[in-house]
Amino acid sequence: MIGNILVGLVALIHCYIVYLEMVLWDTPSGHKAFKLTPEFASASKVLAANQGLYNGFLAAGLIWGLYLGAGGSQIRMFFLLCVTIAGLYGAATVGRKILFIQTVPAVLAIVVLWLGL
Repeated sequence: MIGNILVGLVALIHCYIVYLEMVLWDTPSGHKAFKLTPEFASASKVLAANQGLYNGFLAAGLIWGLYLGAGGSQIRMFFLLCVTIAGLYGAATVGRKILFIQTVPAVLAIVVLWLGL
């Protein structure tokens, strides 16, 4: 139960990231969230949308795993591991903030699911 709530939270975080990267990237809100200059945001808008799409796939996988109920446990774990690896890479290459926004919630969900909570 708690594990599924955390999986849902991670999925919601990624839905919000999709929205930020695909819709708000080249707006004042996107500039603030990602600490972008308007010039850089404009030049990288297509790349950000592509990145947002990948985050959408992560969210979709987590939602799919939740939808399947008990039969989706391996799917949930797989996508949580993908989120964790992506978060670690992002934290190492982009900024430490990603570690706390993306990686920590995914790892927490993995631990709780592994414990059967």
